[in-house]
Amino acid sequence: MKSLKHHTLTIAIACSLLPFSTTVLAQQSPQYTHTTDVIAPAPIHQPKIQLAILLDTSSSMDGLIDQTRNQIWQVVNEFSTAKQNGLTPILEVALFEYGNNGNSENDGHVRQLSSFTRELDKVSEGLFSLTTNGGDEYCGYAIKTAVNDLQWSSSDNNIKTIFIAGNEPFTQGPVNYQSAIELAKKQGISVNTIHAGDHQEGIDSGWQSAAVMTGGSYMSIDSNIQVVHIDAPQDKEIAALNIRLNETYIAYGNDGEKSKSRQLEQDKNSSAISAGLLAKRAVSKVSSFYNNKSWDLVDAMEEGEVDESALADMDQASLPEPMKSMSAQEKKDYVIAKSEQRKEIQQQISELSKSRDSFVAEKQRDQIAAAPSMSDALTGAIRKQAEQKNFVFDK
Repeated sequence: MKSLKHHTLTIAIACSLLPFSTTVLAQQSPQYTHTTDVIAPAPIHQPKIQLAILLDTSSSMDGLIDQTRNQIWQVVNEFSTAKQNGLTPILEVALFEYGNNGNSENDGHVRQLSSFTRELDKVSEGLFSLTTNGGDEYCGYAIKTAVNDLQWSSSDNNIKTIFIAGNEPFTQGPVNYQSAIELAKKQGISVNTIHAGDHQEGIDSGWQSAAVMTGGSYMSIDSNIQVVHIDAPQDKEIAALNIRLNETYIAYGNDGEKSKSRQLEQDKNSSAISAGLLAKRAVSKVSSFYNNKSWDLVDAMEEGEVDESALADMDQASLPEPMKSMSAQEKKDYVIAKSEQRKEIQQQISELSKSRDSFVAEKQRDQIAAAPSMSDALTGAIRKQAEQKNFVFDK
C-alpha cells in the first residue's frame, strides 16, 4: 500500500501538468476550446433619430415656414411607433434658419434656434418665432454649420439626417456645398434637400445632386400651398384632455416655470391655427418622443434624472409651491400620483386619436390628393433611411 506522502506528490505533479496538457490538447484538436472568462453581452443602447432642419427664411419663404409649423407634430406622430431591435428610439430635433439678412454676415446669415433637444416645445417655439427677410442663401455654409455645431451620435445604427429647404441655387456662398456635404458624409449624416419650387429647376440648380452625394432624398414642393387640417368630432374632447394633461406636469429647477409656460404657449399657437392641429399636438404629447425630464419631475423620475434621494433633498426654491412644505414621502407620493394621472389621460387621448384618424381618413378618401408638402418630404426620407437601419413601424 502506497503512503499518503506518495499520493500527495502524485496529485501535485498532475495538477502542475494540467495547464500544459490542456494547451497541448487544444493545439491538437481544433474542436476543443478552453475558455476561462465569461464574455458579458454588449450593452444595448437606445437608438436615436437625430433630425436637423435648416429653413430658408429669405423674403419669399413665408409659406415654407407656415408648412413646417403646421406639420411638425404630424411628423413626430409619424415616427412615434418606430422601433429598432424592439427598442423605441429617442427623437432629437435641431432647428436652424439661413438666408436671412437679419442674421450676422460673419455667420453666413445662419442662426441656430435650438441644438439637438428632446424638448419639442423648444422646436415649436423656434418655428413660431421665425420671420422672413431678404438675404443671401448659402446652403453650403448652413450645412457646414449644422455638421460642426451639433452633437451628432457616433453610432452608425442611428438615423442622423439634415433637411435643408429653400428656393435659390444650391451653389451660392463662400462654402462649397460639395465640401460641406463630404463633411457630413464622413460622420454618416445624410443630407436631404427640399426645393421650394419647380422640380426640374431644383435639379438644374444643384438641389438633387446635393442629396445624391450622401444617399439622401430630393423633393420639390409648392411652399405656397396652405396646409388644411380636418376638424373632427373628437377634437373638443381631446382639447379638454390636453388641459388636464398639462396639469400633471410638475415644473422644477431654475427654468421649470419658464418651460411650463412655453408648453402652454405652444398649445395656444397650435390652437390658433386649428382644432385639428391642437389635436395632433396632443397626440404627440402622449408619445415617448415628448420628453421634458429637464424641467418636469414626472419625466425626470421615470427617466432616472432625479431619484428618490435627490427628490427628498431638493431645495425648496427648486420646487413648485404645493411641494415646498412636503415631507420626503409626501413628495414621492405627489409625483407618483401625477404620473398615474398622466398615464390615464394619455390612454384616453390615444383611444380618441384612433377614432379621429378613422374619421379623417374617411373624409380624405373623397378628396383630390394634395400636392407634396414639407411633412411628405420629411417623413418619406426618414422612413427610407429608417428601413436601411433596421427600424420598423407598428401599423
